[in-house]
Amino acid sequence: MKFSIGGSLKLAFRPWVEGLENIPAEGPAILASNHLSFSDSFFLPAVLDRKVTFIAKAEYFTSPGVKGKLTAAFFKGVGQLPVDRSGARGAGEAAIKSGIDVIERGELFGIYPEGTRSPDGRLYRGKPGGLARVALATGAPVIPVAMIDTEKIQPPGKVVPKLMRPGIRIGKPLDFSRYHGMDGDRFILRSVTDEVMYEIMKLSGQEYVDIYATAAKRQIADAEKAEKAEKGDRPDRGGKGDTVAE
Repeated sequence: MKFSIGGSLKLAFRPWVEGLENIPAEGPAILASNHLSFSDSFFLPAVLDRKVTFIAKAEYFTSPGVKGKLTAAFFKGVGQLPVDRSGARGAGEAAIKSGIDVIERGELFGIYPEGTRSPDGRLYRGKPGGLARVALATGAPVIPVAMIDTEKIQPPGKVVPKLMRPGIRIGKPLDFSRYHGMDGDRFILRSVTDEVMYEIMKLSGQEYVDIYATAAKRQIADAEKAEKAEKGDRPDRGGKGDTVAE
């Protein structure tokens, strides 16, 4: 099913790719990517000859009805792995364990260090949990990846994608074996994560923002809420020359 879906995506969207030679023909590796769109997890596997496994929330695999079954089949077909995200800490530990399992099988593990989609196309601070801990626990190389223009194909909230060419840049593998086994040191975790985010920034050309994307989303939501409240309190005014009715 992966090849069927991948072939259809490549035929319809014709994504361009740079750096495919940086993906190992065999053996484990971690693909660390920026996250612009829901479709990122489909376009990257579509251009690779090897299977890459991403983490997806378990609800995508357990929704009832025909639509739920089709969604589950689609996510399984493109290499998504269900993880129960109930409780922030439990979700993080489950994702890390799943990533280590994938690496130990000698496969490719895909992860988004930002933790969520960018709310405005900029690159946000990487979370020092899943990516660094999996890398340091396994010794697997980390390959930075930049998705280009996927947010224009399927912006948040849009179901039907726009037909246009996205791009994918794949960087050279980063070796963190010097820190192997030091996944309990938060300073090392932060250093590893920041180094990966810097490489992603260079590949993507995105503006970097040194806060978490989740915090940025809250700020945006609060600003929109405040703007709506201000508009609601503001009296309606007529055109030029009109007076406000009392």
